[in-house]
Amino acid sequence: MPKAELHCHLEGTASPPLVRRQAARYGVDIATLLDGDRYRWHDFASFLRAYGAASALFRTEEDYAELAETYLASIAGSGAIYAEFFISPDHAEAAGLSPGAYAAAVAEGIRSAEAEHGIVARLIVVGVRHLGVESVERAARFAAGMPPLVTGFGLAGDEGAGDPADFARAFAIARDAGLGLTAHAGEFRGADAIRRTLDALQPSRLGHGVRAVEDPDLVRRIAAVGIVLEVCPGSNLALGVYPSPDAHPLPRLRTSGCRVTLNSDDPPFFGTTLAGEYVLARDAMDFSDADLLAATRTAIEAAFVDEATRRDLLHRLDIDALGSASGRD
Repeated sequence: MPKAELHCHLEGTASPPLVRRQAARYGVDIATLLDGDRYRWHDFASFLRAYGAASALFRTEEDYAELAETYLASIAGSGAIYAEFFISPDHAEAAGLSPGAYAAAVAEGIRSAEAEHGIVARLIVVGVRHLGVESVERAARFAAGMPPLVTGFGLAGDEGAGDPADFARAFAIARDAGLGLTAHAGEFRGADAIRRTLDALQPSRLGHGVRAVEDPDLVRRIAAVGIVLEVCPGSNLALGVYPSPDAHPLPRLRTSGCRVTLNSDDPPFFGTTLAGEYVLARDAMDFSDADLLAATRTAIEAAFVDEATRRDLLHRLDIDALGSASGRD
């Protein structure tokens, strides 16, 4: 089954085996970070601590190139033909790198993965809202400088920090530079936060966006405008946004006409993979093979890429879909 994803945090892809190698490289004790091949956390605050501890083990350009290439190789092996990473200048500075060197290193890992495995990837710079308006605007200016393979700008961080309108100037900077726009909204905050995000920032995509289901008028608006939802079911379940697959609104959003995609968010932290998200949608949310292919097609149609690359990816999707169908036959 050909796959694509639009919502994945670069540092959140670090697998436990890779983290162990990094810890050995830098002589860091990570006994409290991992429980076998799973990260040890129990609530959102402890998840953030685990995420921060793992991220701190990536310190050089070579580390970041390896991180990107390792993840892309892993998902290419399960049929992924396209992926986007969220990257943050704030993470770069915490690692002791300039944002430019950080982005260039990740881009090098992307190029290596494409040459070796055929997968195409792009980068979305995110501003972290709980770090403040000035920090988000700095991130937008950095993204507008168009570092290698950066094609989008987004808003991440604590949804409760600030009002979406506070970040309108940052989004204007990115929009004027021709970048694609996305914003995390509707994960831990409800439908009103999504509405205010759409009104103030005018993104073409929403990170998560699942709590729109609480307001039928908002669902109709999202469907009518064609806003693409970067849905991360495994993440939502792991973080307790919804208690079970049966309670997850993805099927209702899809049947209401919303454009939905499947994404892994921070896969090893949530015990999932991109392939696992497709399996979850199929086995627990009544997605047919045609529905899964439609989600992949939507992701490519909504990808922050030039039109020539999009045409190539859609052509690959059609060829891979035929091969997948022939294999089932």
